[in-house]
Amino acid sequence: MKRNKLSSVLVVFGFALVTNVAIAQPQKGKDQKKPPTFSELLEKMDANKDGKLAKEEISGNLKNHFSEVDTDKDGFITEEELKNAPRPKKRDK
Repeated sequence: MKRNKLSSVLVVFGFALVTNVAIAQPQKGKDQKKPPTFSELLEKMDANKDGKLAKEEISGNLKNHFSEVDTDKDGFITEEELKNAPRPKKRDK
């Protein structure tokens, strides 16, 4: 009888432990932010409303990687260039 109770307690404890560990894992895609669309960037940063982004108009990580994204080296980032831009490397947690 004692053995059955002990086994039951261990099974319940093990199940609770596994369930809590599974819940604590970050869900794929839920904690990750999507990068802004080109339209969103234009709305936010295109000061002269010319439909492209000059280095002086942008900020943040995009500004740090401007030369990599501006593939035709005309001094502006277009929607096509942003679409084909290299994706940021994932950071190790």
